Amino acid sequence: MFLAIMIILAVTPLGFIPIGPINATTMHIPVIIASIVLGPKIGAGLGGIFGIISLARSTVIITPMSFVFSPFIANPLTGQGDWRAIIVAIIPRILIGVIPYFVFVGVQRLFKSKTLPVSLFIAGLAGSMTNTVLVMNLIYLFFRDSYATVTQVAADAVYGVILGIIFGSGLVEAIVAGIATAAVCAVLLKLMKK
Repeated sequence: MFLAIMIILAVTPLGFIPIGPINATTMHIPVIIASIVLGPKIGAGLGGIFGIISLARSTVIITPMSFVFSPFIANPLTGQGDWRAIIVAIIPRILIGVIPYFVFVGVQRLFKSKTLPVSLFIAGLAGSMTNTVLVMNLIYLFFRDSYATVTQVAADAVYGVILGIIFGSGLVEAIVAGIATAAVCAVLLKLMKK
């Protein structure tokens, strides 16, 4: 079911929403929910699939930033693909399927299971921020100069732009993911108990 939802999101405009040179995404929400409801192994597997979808999409639907997610798209500075794009596309997405589970369990233990909606919201927030923070920092680590060229900013101003994305659209994505996670997981966890 979660995989089907991810495929629907991937092939419609609902999964990747263009905002300037980057795409806001809702693809991570099913991964976060699966992580909490079905556990970190299944969550990590779905996260890996999300990463592969992201890589494939960046290879087929070419945008100015496709080179950071696909090793098959030429980096504007080197003129060739870079294998590190695989790390950017896949590793953070796998972790989206792992971290929310442990955040949820940790918050539940901390508050002695009395705050299910809050625990779910925080786990959703953590899962989304895992994606945004890791992807944007890996882009900075591996592709700073190329990112500066594409976005037409000075290389020493790139991290400021990245922080703007993390605390701008990334925070909005995280709040949406937290709300969706709390709403959907509350229902699914009750159904699973029955």
